[in-house]
Amino acid sequence: MEVFLKDDVKGLGYKNDLVTVKPGYGRNYLMPQGLAVLADKTNKKIVAENVRQAAHKADKVKGDAQGLADQIGDMVLDIPAKVGESGKIFGRVTTLQLSDALKAKGIEVDRKRLSFDTDPTSVGEYTASADLHREVKHKIRFNVVAE
Repeated sequence: MEVFLKDDVKGLGYKNDLVTVKPGYGRNYLMPQGLAVLADKTNKKIVAENVRQAAHKADKVKGDAQGLADQIGDMVLDIPAKVGESGKIFGRVTTLQLSDALKAKGIEVDRKRLSFDTDPTSVGEYTASADLHREVKHKIRFNVVAE
């Protein structure tokens, strides 16, 4: 079943992408949630027109995302966490903490656009990926430090 995505869906695609999904997933999840529409003749024309009209705006959005990636650059963040004697973390380090650390530096990144490459389990240096735009991805380095 082919559908057009009305919004970004993690692991599936971005807004206005034509994707092929299993019929049950499309009918029972994507369409009722308002995340997709069926890719029939009329919807193809509508999406093509929307893409054409949004082309110049998309360049600005991509430029903003690239500027954000340049602003982050090679910055290394410190994330405080409660740590035991062996250096293991009590609880977990979340993307919300990473987003708040970026916000403290004056950089606004939604926590839903962040993901860890490897889950932080002890004190040390880790990396996270920031999906700022469909063409702009950036690695963020951070240190988990004892509180």
